[in-house]
Amino acid sequence: MNKVILMGRLTRDPEVRYSQGENSLAIARYSLAVDRRFKRPGEPDADFINCVTFGKAAEFAEKYLKQGTKIAVTGRIQTGSYTNKDGQKVYTTDVVVEEQEFAESKAASGDSNYQQTSRPAPSQAAGDGFMNIPDGLDEELPFN
Repeated sequence: MNKVILMGRLTRDPEVRYSQGENSLAIARYSLAVDRRFKRPGEPDADFINCVTFGKAAEFAEKYLKQGTKIAVTGRIQTGSYTNKDGQKVYTTDVVVEEQEFAESKAASGDSNYQQTSRPAPSQAAGDGFMNIPDGLDEELPFN
């Protein structure tokens, strides 16, 4: 079984590209800063994990995910390698994201474009949270 569940903040805006060919496919790459549960003095407080997602999920990432956004993802680990321009073999480890969702509201993330709608204040008529029932109404109720 190869299953990964992560929650963290994007370290940068997603980098989105489209595959070549007749049926081009969106491919989004981003990095998540995931806090470590147990921290030792002198060690980093977070792990930076590279993620990649495809298709509609990649288009969603391009449209809605920004640097600093807190998200939760599920997926699988995939390793690979390539030869860089210096001729050296480079090994990679990515999380292939299968599901991604926001892990906090826009208001909590400090999004400056978000305007919180005001709600009407609750009525202070009774003061104790109960509605006032007029005297003599008990006789009209079908139960006592």
